[in-house]
Amino acid sequence: MSVHVETDPALHTAALFAHLASLVVGFGAVLTADYYGLLWAMGRCSLTEVVGATSRLHIPIWAGLGGLVVSGMMLAPNLDSPLTLAKLGLVALLTLNGLQAGLLGHRLTTAPAVTPRLLLWGGATAVISQLCWWGAVTIGFLNTNS
Repeated sequence: MSVHVETDPALHTAALFAHLASLVVGFGAVLTADYYGLLWAMGRCSLTEVVGATSRLHIPIWAGLGGLVVSGMMLAPNLDSPLTLAKLGLVALLTLNGLQAGLLGHRLTTAPAVTPRLLLWGGATAVISQLCWWGAVTIGFLNTNS
């Protein structure tokens, strides 16, 4: 879409605001979910509390990610830039990771016992999520300043 739509300065400014607001909503919810995971790892809350809290955060996470994608298309990304292509790859990986995180949440709520395999799956999901979010934010910052 961004290849075919040229934004005027006012629309670009609105898209940038929407992009930053979506980042706050989506990534803020991700950081909150991971904070609950850390609380559980430190013995400060139960795994049931973590699963409950993270399940309630899916809507702001997906809303933020969707807002980032739509507003990002309006920011005229340079699709010839290797950094931009890397960012798009991170967003695609983040999306797939989010989809499988929903399956993980279902498994955690229905499993008779939490196995080391499920815990490893949860840890890997969190690490992949953080790497993708921070990587995309870093690339966005670098692209803005180049």
